[in-house]
Amino acid sequence: MKLLPVIFLLALTSATSALDNGLMRTPPMGWMRFYFFGGSVFAVISIENDPKNCISENLFRDMADRLAEEGWKEMRYDHVMIDDCWSSLLRDKDGQLQPDPQRFPGGIAKLARYLHDRGLKLVIYGDLGTHTHTCGGYPGTTLDKIETDAQRSASWGVDFRKLDGCYSNEEEQQKGYPLMSKALNATGCPIGYSCSWPAYRGGLPPSVNYTLLGEICNLWRNYDDTQDSWDSVQDITDWFFDNQGILQPEAGPGRWNDPDMLIIGNVGLSVDQSRAQMALWAIMVAPLIMSNNLRTLSSEARAILQNRAAIAINQDPMGVQGRRLHRRGGHVEVYWRPLSQSASALVSLSRRQDMAYHCHTSLAKLNYTAGSYEAYDVFTGKTLSGLSATTEFPVSINPSGVVMWYVYPKMHYEHPQDDGRYPYIRQKYRMSSSLDFHKPRVVPPSLL
Repeated sequence: MKLLPVIFLLALTSATSALDNGLMRTPPMGWMRFYFFGGSVFAVISIENDPKNCISENLFRDMADRLAEEGWKEMRYDHVMIDDCWSSLLRDKDGQLQPDPQRFPGGIAKLARYLHDRGLKLVIYGDLGTHTHTCGGYPGTTLDKIETDAQRSASWGVDFRKLDGCYSNEEEQQKGYPLMSKALNATGCPIGYSCSWPAYRGGLPPSVNYTLLGEICNLWRNYDDTQDSWDSVQDITDWFFDNQGILQPEAGPGRWNDPDMLIIGNVGLSVDQSRAQMALWAIMVAPLIMSNNLRTLSSEARAILQNRAAIAINQDPMGVQGRRLHRRGGHVEVYWRPLSQSASALVSLSRRQDMAYHCHTSLAKLNYTAGSYEAYDVFTGKTLSGLSATTEFPVSINPSGVVMWYVYPKMHYEHPQDDGRYPYIRQKYRMSSSLDFHKPRVVPPSLL
């Protein structure tokens, strides 16, 4: 297998038709409350007893302020996702959804304006189903309410709508998900659309029609929710890459597979496992939606989530989803993703949890063609210079950790394009004619 033909092939196979609303040409990024402030337990907490943690406008304003003021928005974390349990238990007298009056006294439109004033976007949650309620027991969207709820979202200034599928059956899903797409487009407002349809149909053909999904949705949940554990991250990773032959061609600008939220910054992952989730989600071109407490986030978690190179890889405009290349003895796996300007990302993941893994490899062993390359280590900030395809270099991976490389041909390094389209290599660094690790003065894959 040769690298450049493979890049072309993957780009070609990923250039399938997408929902024509012009949105989400790169995967969305942001924050959601579901895991840390998750479920109905935080909805039943009264605003009087716990105003900071109750699912309320106070919580979302606070997190919006942190996104805007603590460097998150500049990194493209600009979506604030309310998720379930925001509404009143009953629709209003006109059959319209309404927010809980105690927890959202200012209303959703006012909250949307608050976010927009800070350069952020509001994501609201709904659920399709016959039982007229969401997963958390709040009013759902039956087929006769789809147009009503789409218009309501538009009138509030909502930027993105998620439609879950608790309590819906196959017939309702086949009708409801396309109808909501049509209804959102009919509002004339730019509203992104996330469908949970595949997750309720097993995630794979023939039960799931990914061609249709790409025509009606900007992204879709394929599989289980992420839990705060390494086992959960591994399970999701295995499912997506075991089925990469089906899923990989379906992703592309405006249409994304969604392996669910980043749980980095909670208690279930070590620092190495957190880097692993960030790296794997970047390879999968996944939406980067954090679910954590931004108030108490550790410096280690913040550094991982704000890693400029990992984000640049995730947000690469070519939008081609990566693949698993190798599994070595059940201990180490290698993942690869083609990027713009003939660059690529490589991730080596260790499944061992008892000791570090050490080996030597070369780019030729990973199917790279002859040439001269640079490799930037995303998490250490070191650059490996003077690489030919056959140059052997050492790889050391911590238990349940990763090494992630941004690899680019030296020709692009010496003659960078700086026209604003692909601003990855903007400055020459110290070069060596022999193999050399050094700290770069600037991160090579410059972001934003």
